[in-house]
Amino acid sequence: MNPPKQSCCTPALRQDSPAPAIPAPVRASEPRLPDNVIAVPGGRTLLGTQQEVIPDDGESPLRPVTVAPFRMSATTVTNAEFAQFVDATGYVTEAERFGWSFVFWLNLADKTTATQGVAGIEWWRKVDGANWRDISGPGTQSAECHPDHPVVQVSWNDARAYAAWVGGRLPTEVEWEHAARGGRGDVRYPWGDTPPEDTGFLPCNIWQGRFPDANTGADGYVTTAPAQSFAPNEFGFYNMVGNVWEWTAEPYRIKSLKRAVRQRLAGMKGYKLLKGGSFLCHRSYCHRYRIAARSGNSPDSTTTHQGFRVVWDA
Repeated sequence: MNPPKQSCCTPALRQDSPAPAIPAPVRASEPRLPDNVIAVPGGRTLLGTQQEVIPDDGESPLRPVTVAPFRMSATTVTNAEFAQFVDATGYVTEAERFGWSFVFWLNLADKTTATQGVAGIEWWRKVDGANWRDISGPGTQSAECHPDHPVVQVSWNDARAYAAWVGGRLPTEVEWEHAARGGRGDVRYPWGDTPPEDTGFLPCNIWQGRFPDANTGADGYVTTAPAQSFAPNEFGFYNMVGNVWEWTAEPYRIKSLKRAVRQRLAGMKGYKLLKGGSFLCHRSYCHRYRIAARSGNSPDSTTTHQGFRVVWDA
């Protein structure tokens, strides 16, 4: 099956809703570095790929670039870390301000009432009261039960606010890919070129089975895994692909002469770039759990599989 041209894993949720006002990020006077921060060497690195899988996503070409040294958290920001930020600042996320967010249909709580789906990708359901604390809806207490899992249901604006609070920022695409490659050069995945399987080789948290109806959870998880799980790459970073999509600092842009691509991008003005894929990605439908893979979403959108990690200048 050919991968779809739509960005199936990251639905834009807020296009028809008025955006609530959010406070401007307040930057820390001194960096609050986590214990697991990693110093990443600068120099020549690579961006993109010559082995594109989804051409209309702007994955190619492979080109050499130069990156300055930086520091980045070994994992995505966890529920426990985000809770500290909220407790210290009183920050209210965009999902909380909107009063709803989207939940993948297999993860709906048993007591959830009738929900509305996204046209064309109806497995995404609009759930009142879903937010970073109650990921799947009211009373699910997901964040409290899983403090070491990635925080999700956070928008790009929420991620930027947290990053400012710890004195950091979101990574650029070059920084993210440089960290994900781990010094290995032109590889498809953080561990090399061997693709994950539905059984056998299971190096990351993605979908196994038939999407979107049946996930066997052969890798041990049917939703998020702990932020520090599976083997890290050569630099020491965990879950650079799979688990959750990661917000970056950059706009979602594609250089293309194709009319269909230009028309799609016209409806994505202001979108931000995400990298890495998630636990909902499967080769048969969304083979975006690769280093060069790309997706985009509106900066106020939130889902159960979008998180982020933070970068600090060296």
